[in-house]
Amino acid sequence: MEGIRLLSDQPITIRRRVLLWIASIGPIGHLPASGTVAVALVGVPIYYLTCRWPVLLYVVAVVVYSLLAVWVHDVGDRLLGEKDSRKLVLDELAGFFIAVAGLGVFTWPLAILAVLVERGFDILKVPPANWVERRWPGGWGVVGDDVVAGLYTCAIMHGVIRWAPGWVGLSGV
Repeated sequence: MEGIRLLSDQPITIRRRVLLWIASIGPIGHLPASGTVAVALVGVPIYYLTCRWPVLLYVVAVVVYSLLAVWVHDVGDRLLGEKDSRKLVLDELAGFFIAVAGLGVFTWPLAILAVLVERGFDILKVPPANWVERRWPGGWGVVGDDVVAGLYTCAIMHGVIRWAPGWVGLSGV
């Protein structure tokens, strides 16, 4: 796998290469602004495909995905010898999937706003995200700060749909 160097004491197995390839979504994790690119290229289409799922099914899927992301980031960061490696982007998707939970509708302005707000919260590490990232061990901290960003964004997105639907291309939901 080009561009990924494992710790010298870790044998490079096919299983580890596959795990790191999945965690970086192939080449996406190696691009500048990899988290934002992952959300835009992978998260938005998944949001489009799942926005009308029953809320309970969506929440269960996001919880399962997020727990898997915790495990993948924990293992992936140990293999790479990094904390919250920029090459691994599943955490960014977990935050975005939470950001759009329960919206029940897709418009391009809504998707773009959700991307911008969630990425802004994630980059700024608005409390308690900064605390979660520093204090929670391994993959829990890596994904946990994105969960916080997603929760903040989700509240804002629901507020926008309720009180300013015209801003996101809705005529009143």
